[in-house]
Amino acid sequence: MRWLALLSLLATHTAFADTITGTVVKIYDGDTLAVEDAAKKRYKIRLAEIDAPNENQPFWVEASRSLAELCYRKSVTVEWSERQRRRYLGYVNCAGKDANAEQLKRGMAWASPRATKPTSGLYELETYARLRRIGLWADDKAVPPWEFTAAKNKKP
Repeated sequence: MRWLALLSLLATHTAFADTITGTVVKIYDGDTLAVEDAAKKRYKIRLAEIDAPNENQPFWVEASRSLAELCYRKSVTVEWSERQRRRYLGYVNCAGKDANAEQLKRGMAWASPRATKPTSGLYELETYARLRRIGLWADDKAVPPWEFTAAKNKKP
């Protein structure tokens, strides 16, 4: 019976996200930034469930500037539960604003179909921007980053 209780406790613990707090010190693009904590440790953070335009893709600069406006040099809390290579994947709150959701609402990113559940409210925010032709949705031929990368990799 003790093993069952311990197993249950461990399973519950892994379901919770860890938290990083600090200040945003760098913006890499529209869905990636760097946070420095009080101990001066830096973390590279990728915003979960969204995908912003890649470098050399239309709206890459605008998406990066939008994230900078939201977060650069501001206090940040990151709830993360996954680490990919040298970065953390998480939900970013910059000075009280949900950066993941705000990037979608501003038309600066797509809800990632690989990472976002079909019932997620993030799709509603993307649709809001799409219907109003906000941000990248002003372009009738906006190409998602995963298709842009796939096409770029196919070229000889």
